[in-house]
Amino acid sequence: MLSEEIKSKYQLVVGLEVHAQLLTESKIFASDSTEYGNLPNRQVSVITLGHPGTLPKLNKKVIEFAVKMGLACNSEITRYNIFSRKNYFYPDLPKGFQITQDKGPICVGGVVPIELADGTEKVIRLNRVHMEEDAGKSMHLAGETDTLVDFNRAGTPLIEIVSEPDLRTPEEAYAFLTEIKKLVKYLDICDGNMEEGSLRCDANVSVMLKGATEYGKKVEVKNMNSFRNVARAIEYEHERIIELLEAGVDVISETRTFDANTGTTSSMRTKEDLNDYRYFPEPDLSPVVISEEWLNSIRVTMPSLPRELFRKFVDVYGLPVLDAGVLTDAKEIALWFETLCSKTNNYKAASNWMMGPVKSYLNELALNIDDFPIKPEVLADLIALVDEGKVSFSVASQKIYPELLKTTGESPMAIAQKLNLIQESDEASLKPIVESVLAENADKVKEYRSGKKGLMGMFMGEVMKKSKGKADPKVATKILTELLEN
Repeated sequence: MLSEEIKSKYQLVVGLEVHAQLLTESKIFASDSTEYGNLPNRQVSVITLGHPGTLPKLNKKVIEFAVKMGLACNSEITRYNIFSRKNYFYPDLPKGFQITQDKGPICVGGVVPIELADGTEKVIRLNRVHMEEDAGKSMHLAGETDTLVDFNRAGTPLIEIVSEPDLRTPEEAYAFLTEIKKLVKYLDICDGNMEEGSLRCDANVSVMLKGATEYGKKVEVKNMNSFRNVARAIEYEHERIIELLEAGVDVISETRTFDANTGTTSSMRTKEDLNDYRYFPEPDLSPVVISEEWLNSIRVTMPSLPRELFRKFVDVYGLPVLDAGVLTDAKEIALWFETLCSKTNNYKAASNWMMGPVKSYLNELALNIDDFPIKPEVLADLIALVDEGKVSFSVASQKIYPELLKTTGESPMAIAQKLNLIQESDEASLKPIVESVLAENADKVKEYRSGKKGLMGMFMGEVMKKSKGKADPKVATKILTELLEN
C-alpha cells in the first residue's frame, strides 16, 4: 500500500469512454433483431456478416437517439454527418472493419454536471458523442480451449460518449457514470444495463505531479462490468502508476484488462503513439444531413431530464434535496411522483409515502413502479384522508394501505368506513373520554401540574385506548392541554 504522503504528491487524471447500446429494434445497418439473450448466431444476416455485394442502410432511429443525447448534454449537433471505416482485425468483427464516425462526430463538446459526496457540483466536459456499430462477442467456455464467436451483437447500434480528462478521483468517475446511465434511461435510448453489456466503459488513466501542466502517459483499462469495478480499476491503476514513477520506471502506454476477482489489472497489448486504423469515408453510405426541421422535431420529443425534475421538486414542490435526489434517481419513480403531485398539494406527504411505504413494497417484491397496484389518484385520496384529520398516518399506513394493495377497487374512504377507522374529531364527543382518563389518573394529573410535562404522552395513549384509536390526536391534545392547564 502506498503511503498517503507519497500518494498526495501526484494528481490522478481520468477520462472515460462510455459505449451505450441503443434501444432500437433492429441493427444500425440491417434489419436483424437486437433482442438480448437469443441463441448464438440467430440474429445475423448477409449484411451483418459483410458478404460481398451487400449494402448497409442506416437506421434513422440511431440518428435521433444520438441527437437526443447531444441535446441533453448541450452538445453542438453536427448537421452534415459521414460515416467512416475503421480497419482492424478482431475475431468477432465479421467485416474486418467497423463502421463508425471519425473526424465529424454527430455531437461535439457538451457537459455533464455531477454531484460529489460533499454536495458540491462539478461539470465534466465531453469531447464528443459519435455513432458506430458494435462487434460480436467471443465466448470462452469453461474447460474448453477453443474460442467460439457469437455474431448476434455485431451491428448493434452504439453511441460512444467520450469525456475530456476532467475526472480526478474514482468517486468522480462513479458519479459521472451514474449520471450518464440516468440520462440514457430518461431519454429511453439505452437500458443502462452493464451486466448485459448494454452500457460499457473504458477508462483512460494517467498520473502527474501536482502543479504540473502536462499529463502523464495514459493507460486504457477495459473489461469492467459495473460502476464499482470501474472505480476499483482506476484506484488500482492510480497506485500502480505512482509506484512505477517512484521507482524511476517509465510508464508504458498500453491497454490493460481488469480482473474483478483480484481487483488488479494486467497488460493486454501495448498502444502505438498513433493507431493506424486507416480511416476513410464509408463508400456505401451517403452523408446524412440533419435539417433544422428534423432537429426541431427531435427537440420537441425531449422528456424532462433528471436535473430539471430535481430543481422542480426542490424549488416548486419545496422538497428537501435528499428527497428530490431519491425521487429523480429512476425515471419511472420521478414520473409517477409527478402524477401523484398533480392530484395532491401536500407534496412532502407525497414524498414521504413514495420514499417509505411505496418503495418498501416495490423493493420487497422486486417490482417496478409500473406494477404498483395503487394508482396515483388513489394514493392522493389516502393522503387527503390524513390531511383532513379523518384518519391518522399510522392508521392510513398500517390498516388502509395494506387493503389498497389487495387491489379490491375500494376507495380509501370506503375502506376506512368499512373498518370503522374514521377518527372522532368532534370536541363534544371526545371531551367525556378525556375527562374520564384524567379522573382515573388523578395522581398523574397532580404530577403533571407539578412540572412533569412528559406525562402528556401517557394521557394521549390512554385516550387513544379508550377511543379505540379513533380520537383525532390534534383535537384530543387540545382538550387535554385545556383541562390539565386549568
